[in-house]
Amino acid sequence: MAAEPQPKALTRKPLLLNKVEGSQEVVNMAAIVPKEDGVISVSEDRTVRVWLKRDSGQYWPSIYHAMPSPCSCMSFNPETRRLSIGLDNGTISEFILSEDYNKMTLVKSYQAHQSRVIMILFVLEMEWVLSTGQDKHFTWHCSESGQRLGGYRTSAGACGLQFDVETRHVFVGDHSGQVTILKLEQESCSLVTTFKGHTGGVTALCWDPIQRVLFSGSSDHSIIMWDIGGRKGTAIELQGHNDKVQSLSYAHHTRQLISCGADGGIVVWNMDVERQETPEWLDSDSCQKCDQPFFWNFKQMWDSKKIGLRQHHCRKCGKAVCGKCSSKRSSIPLMGFEFEVRVCDSCHESITDEERAPTATFHDSKHNIVHVHFDATRGWLLTSGTDKVIKVGGRRLL
Repeated sequence: MAAEPQPKALTRKPLLLNKVEGSQEVVNMAAIVPKEDGVISVSEDRTVRVWLKRDSGQYWPSIYHAMPSPCSCMSFNPETRRLSIGLDNGTISEFILSEDYNKMTLVKSYQAHQSRVIMILFVLEMEWVLSTGQDKHFTWHCSESGQRLGGYRTSAGACGLQFDVETRHVFVGDHSGQVTILKLEQESCSLVTTFKGHTGGVTALCWDPIQRVLFSGSSDHSIIMWDIGGRKGTAIELQGHNDKVQSLSYAHHTRQLISCGADGGIVVWNMDVERQETPEWLDSDSCQKCDQPFFWNFKQMWDSKKIGLRQHHCRKCGKAVCGKCSSKRSSIPLMGFEFEVRVCDSCHESITDEERAPTATFHDSKHNIVHVHFDATRGWLLTSGTDKVIKVGGRRLL
């Protein structure tokens, strides 16, 4: 009997619009300048650069500024043209860019952390600068005075940082795999809750303030969508990378999540579908389909005179099954499994072709991506990574 055809994950070649080259080290973060043919980048080579597109079609730096320490992260606010830069030595420096993006003026610098600044966010509505560091601290400062307003010690270094203006909740994801939610006041903060769903460290966070959901990417290669606002406590898993997820971005107008990873993959997830939670794996001493004992179940092995089998789990129903009862594979995109995974034979028969239809598209960037930025005004996607090149892709990517 011929094997039945299975829908494959949609793989597309990225539509590359431009490449920006010239950095000597890894470009840790970059952003498209809205309404301008420009890019702002910070690099491990200690440089801050503003690249503007010339008549030749090439990007050339209109600003080239050397910092005293490697630049680890940045936050740019287009309305005020305020550029906040985090450094490897724990300093945060704030600049104002001129209207023509040909000059940057230092406003202030302050020691925010004892070691490398990992993430930084400028919140215009509050005039706050939020940051996390390798010193395992989350801090926030007044952007007007540079005064430290407060801090919170996390259980590990934090790579994920997001803020909800409406509720003043900050989300901090750390290397232990935990996400912490804090309520910020003008000079104090209180712990709301913590939750953990990843088996690896949290490497990126992305917040959708409209649907009130939080996305977390991890070194365990997975993404989890947490329903924060609905108070349902649901956690939807997305599996589409073969290495750690390093950056997330969200296109609100199309409800698409964009994830990039160390595997060079760019995955665009359609979040405008009714997704399902993955089941919890059930515990059993024998196969829940054929009742064959697993290899640690010595009593049943002795009584039945049978050799113990290895335990597996069906990704659709969560039952503990043996290899014989779970010999088939299937994608289950609505559960977040875009690649084929192990399912028990009965679940395999029940999955329809419609349920196997892909809900994500895959693009291979050919390099380890450390950061992604999406410009909704033009539908442009920017990536930067270990190849020291900034790449800008077009609408066809989404």
